[in-house]
Amino acid sequence: MKKSGPGKYILIAVCVIFVALFLVLPLVFVLVQAFKDGILPYLANIGDYYSLKALGLTLKTMVICLVVNTIIGIIAAWTVTRYQFALKKVLTTFLDIPLSVSPIIAGLLYILTFGRSSVLYPFLSSHNINIVYAVPGIVLVTIFVTLPYISREVIPVLEAKGTDEEEAAALMGAGALTIFRKVTFPHIKWSLLYGAVLCAARAMGEFGAVSIISGHLRGVTNTLPLHIEILYNEFKYAPAFAVSSLLVFLAIVLLIIRNVAELQGKKREKEV
Repeated sequence: MKKSGPGKYILIAVCVIFVALFLVLPLVFVLVQAFKDGILPYLANIGDYYSLKALGLTLKTMVICLVVNTIIGIIAAWTVTRYQFALKKVLTTFLDIPLSVSPIIAGLLYILTFGRSSVLYPFLSSHNINIVYAVPGIVLVTIFVTLPYISREVIPVLEAKGTDEEEAAALMGAGALTIFRKVTFPHIKWSLLYGAVLCAARAMGEFGAVSIISGHLRGVTNTLPLHIEILYNEFKYAPAFAVSSLLVFLAIVLLIIRNVAELQGKKREKEV
């Protein structure tokens, strides 16, 4: 728009003020509080045994979720975009359920599915398989809440590209794995990376579902968000903000990766 008038600057000012007050300022406040006593107390707070255990569990859960959701996300995206079947609409609907269901409800669902009142509990108990109040439960609920992020980034790309190139490769004798590696993957790699970043960020920050199923066992089932809550409730504000800053730094790293993936994706589209 060449003649935007004062409305342009009003809208820009509103956006800048909103972002500064509701997004940037809280993050700055967290960092200021984390470092207000100096670098040595900060390092002591994040180097605490329970903080390191919570960090390790958070990263382990994130990695497992990334691996599982990448595999399932690609399979789901391929199935939805490359095949026609009667329950296709049902499948796409179920893929979106984690986005519409409260994480608290997700945690309760897994309690009902694997807890003492479940029909599965006798089998799990007899085989010493612990889901509720254990790390496997944390991983399962985190996979649940982060499931749609990768598939929902890949599906539009596969739909836009169509099947012409894949069909041509198949007519030339290429196998399914070769077609995916040489034809399909180059088209979806940046959207896949973008979805993986969103999945990782969501997995690191998940609180509600994990809080329900973890049991809050310090040093065992506490992820970083749960550990921060405990520190804050115990009025240990400096350690709470110090540990919070770890999530902020990890979020910044993921944001940088996401922006790189987005730029590379746009560059790829222009080349094509």
